[in-house]
Amino acid sequence: MQTECIPDIFGFEAVEGRAVVAAFDGGTITSDAGALLLGATDRAIGIVDRLASCFVDRRSQAHVEHSVATLVGQRIFAIALGYEDLNDHETLRHDPLMAVLAGKLEARRADCAAVAGKSTLNRLELSKPEPSRYHKISYDAEAVDRLFVDLFLEAHRTAPRQITLDLDATDDPLHGEQEGRFFHGYYKSYCYLPLYIFCGRHLLCAKLRRANIDASAGSVEEVARIVAQIRKRWPEVRILLRADSGFTRDDLMTWCEQNDVDYLFGLAKNNRLIAEIAAELAEAAEENRQSGKPARRFKDFQYRTHKSWSRQRRVVGKAEWMIPSTAESESATKPRRKKKNKKSIKVGDIDLATLEGRANPRFVVTSLSADEHHARALYEKLYCARGEMENRIKECQLDLFADRTSAHTMRANQLRLWLSSMAYVLVSALRRIALATTRFADATCGTIRLKLFKIGAQVRISVRRIKFSMASAFPYTDVFRAAWAALDSAAR
Repeated sequence: MQTECIPDIFGFEAVEGRAVVAAFDGGTITSDAGALLLGATDRAIGIVDRLASCFVDRRSQAHVEHSVATLVGQRIFAIALGYEDLNDHETLRHDPLMAVLAGKLEARRADCAAVAGKSTLNRLELSKPEPSRYHKISYDAEAVDRLFVDLFLEAHRTAPRQITLDLDATDDPLHGEQEGRFFHGYYKSYCYLPLYIFCGRHLLCAKLRRANIDASAGSVEEVARIVAQIRKRWPEVRILLRADSGFTRDDLMTWCEQNDVDYLFGLAKNNRLIAEIAAELAEAAEENRQSGKPARRFKDFQYRTHKSWSRQRRVVGKAEWMIPSTAESESATKPRRKKKNKKSIKVGDIDLATLEGRANPRFVVTSLSADEHHARALYEKLYCARGEMENRIKECQLDLFADRTSAHTMRANQLRLWLSSMAYVLVSALRRIALATTRFADATCGTIRLKLFKIGAQVRISVRRIKFSMASAFPYTDVFRAAWAALDSAAR
């Protein structure tokens, strides 16, 4: 019988007459040496210790091997480095880099590593409001919510004159029997419907919610909390809320009007609104016919719904006419379920439905005055800029695993969402503090991880120092040096 064996040395094709071999005998090596910049960023803003202070630890401290700060920091750093699963920590706990980031090189017990494994971290994530035999750590949700806003406020040296808070809901697909799962008709899947609030690149709120609710559910309470915390520090700041039509609800707009907060929300189109801009659509259609290019007109008017709004509000309508693209034309020829005929809209003797091309009307409702913001600039410059928030949500979900909510309870999944969100805040702080003058000033979290964190290094630990000998061929040494210098200055 042939003997099966595991070779110690792996041979490959020779190069210029020299044998090419490989072996796992390099010693203490890490593939994430660039994460030392993450540790320096944490020292500058203190995110790990401050998040750890939001937890209540009821363990017997005399027998604790891994502090809450070690556990929380371990998860945040690992997520930032691309390790989404708790199982990854069975290997990561032996990585000297994780030990350095935790500030703890050796465990007190012989059977432990310097940082925690998957079982200990799992007990942290499954924490409960009241302690049990195996779950003695719990979190204070209100304290975590406040921390996001505190980190945002501290990122500014002086109070800005005006800030814009972007609100949005997104889907978080579920593939198990998680608590609170519901089927969402728009996203066509079982999911959660988390609420995000950003100010530029700063994340202020990440609230996990069930999917059987309106997109704006709970937004008044979250906005009221955030605005109160901001105005306590910046009493004179002007605040604008910006969101799509899913947040155009009378209770949110009324709250804004009563609390001196401006708003700019998308407004779902209907026949009444389209009729208001019928003349502008006819003008745009004529210009489109002559030029062959999409044409736009804007109209400013007062509008109130029949039942849901408590008052008239300013609405801006975009009357756009265009020739469908080739893809749209092909899609239109495919058989579809029969729909009811749309109501004809006439301008004089002209029925818009008979004209070549198609209308693309859009509407926004706002508290901003026409004197301060003209209709076209309001829509094109101010409202359309909210699309940038979609990129921030993609960073959180695609780069930092904010949609990895596979625990059974919503409480555990909310903690997972917060840990991913804190990883975003940490990498975003690195980008803001250390990379502003480099080629990665506008890089995504995923690009920063790939270009700056994934550096191979040999680790030598002696009595007096710990040295990471990083790859000499690393192509972004200039960026690393600039980032280190900026973080070193910020931490002082």
